Amino acid sequence: MNEQPPLIRWPVAGESRVPYSVFSREAFDEDEQRRIFLGKHWHFVCLEVEVAAPGDFKTTHIGKAPVVISRDFDGEIYGFENRCAHRGALICLENAGNARQFQCVYHAWSYDLQGTLTGVAFEKGVRGLGGMPPSFCKEEHGPRKLRVALLAGLVFASFADDVDPLDEYLGPEIVAKIERVLFKPLEVIGRFTQVLPNNWKLYAENARDTYHASLLHLFFTTFNITRLSQGGGVVISPSGGHHASASIKAPEEERGTDTAYAEQRSNQDGFRLHAPQMLDSEDEIGDGIRVQILTVFPGFVLQQIHNCIAVRQIVPTGAASMDLHWTLVGFADDSPRLREMRLMQANLVGPAGYVSMEDGAVGNFVQRGIAAAADHESVIELGGLESKSQDFRATEASIRGFWKAYRTAMEL
Repeated sequence: MNEQPPLIRWPVAGESRVPYSVFSREAFDEDEQRRIFLGKHWHFVCLEVEVAAPGDFKTTHIGKAPVVISRDFDGEIYGFENRCAHRGALICLENAGNARQFQCVYHAWSYDLQGTLTGVAFEKGVRGLGGMPPSFCKEEHGPRKLRVALLAGLVFASFADDVDPLDEYLGPEIVAKIERVLFKPLEVIGRFTQVLPNNWKLYAENARDTYHASLLHLFFTTFNITRLSQGGGVVISPSGGHHASASIKAPEEERGTDTAYAEQRSNQDGFRLHAPQMLDSEDEIGDGIRVQILTVFPGFVLQQIHNCIAVRQIVPTGAASMDLHWTLVGFADDSPRLREMRLMQANLVGPAGYVSMEDGAVGNFVQRGIAAAADHESVIELGGLESKSQDFRATEASIRGFWKAYRTAMEL
């Protein structure tokens, strides 16, 4: 008898309580892959600059599904499932490169840059013997094709033909926040992958959580990179699934009168950096926003921390494991000084980053903490019970927004 995904009952109306069982049950993980990652949602897959020339390709994942993103010689970008139509092997084994076609290493079935099956080894047999039956038609076989959309140098893809257009899926406010950061041609300046021992939704929560940033990340508060006492707010899409939070340097910081953290454990005044130039920054956008963290449901994060710009891609690998792909970017016309500044500030993020190292551990702290608490739930009430935009950041509204979108997608 096949185990069915368990019925999850939300403890209360709305999203201010989340049952811990959604983070741990294996059977539920399979339903997410079908409803969310193969469903009517857009997923970040790469940057346009990573497939800039005809023949360029990159392999990645949408959920657990391996995919290939390529630029054909017609100049367009295409995406398809990285699965041979013959026996299911990966079509492309490389992470990236340039090719005129793809050929499965197992039985040499061939595909063009759009993922269309173009060749079958020994299709006519050998010496008149064997081969495929006369009824076999290559056009009827092939991996699943993806719908592809571009925005500000980002490439999104979806398995669903009837997904809403990307700009409608995101909404005008989120589109504007993306275009605010990625306003010129991009250049990749670094990349790495972080293996995290926690459910992917715990990281999705974390990226939307403005509350923890200046408490868990002592570096943030100590060196005034971001504090909740700074100006800013949270923009949340009507669906709840997408958000952008921003912090703006407050006047009291200049006067040294910010006392909001006087009694918090994260207030570590007196510390100094051996290389203080790491915190040098330039307001290249010109709006005074020092930090913007933006998410797109289900698994995309765009960060701007001073001049450190990066995109993050959440890739679930199991009910209690995920990969986090980081791509650090600059602009193609960066001055040497600005490029050096971005690279110095890159020390803030990633597995050993001064302000994100803790995120790699805290998700597992939760995963371990809830191991025997499937019948209990988290409390998400800071800033109220709604999941709407707010002009302050002492709130968990964007986390509630994630669960609003999640419940809609999962029909819970």
